[in-house]
Amino acid sequence: MQPIQLFDLASRQAEWLSVRQEVVAGNIANANTPKFRAKDVTPFQSVLESQTIGMAKTNPAHFSGSEFSGTGNIGVEEAPLAQEIGVQESGNTVGLEQELTKTGEIQRQYSLNTALVSSFHRMMLMTVKT
Repeated sequence: MQPIQLFDLASRQAEWLSVRQEVVAGNIANANTPKFRAKDVTPFQSVLESQTIGMAKTNPAHFSGSEFSGTGNIGVEEAPLAQEIGVQESGNTVGLEQELTKTGEIQRQYSLNTALVSSFHRMMLMTVKT
């Protein structure tokens, strides 16, 4: 039996969400720090592209999954300037509204992640029982 990639993928996304929440919390904590530059993490899509995901080709009509390896490092980079806030007089680039919006997005994505893993786990348990 081949390993199920969904759990690895969900784990990787949960790790990415955790790092992003930490970066956003740091931005909020430094909202009044002079010359502080807001940061964000690289998009999860880039983490996915560098992740090893081997797909089984069980039918000749299926696309062949290209096997590539990588650790999928999560990078932290300077966030683009918010149009509404720009650079403040103190040199700070943190927009609290934008950071709080990111926090809400992170919470929703994490809830979706855990709900999908939970549903998939229940489905696996139901197949084992029969």
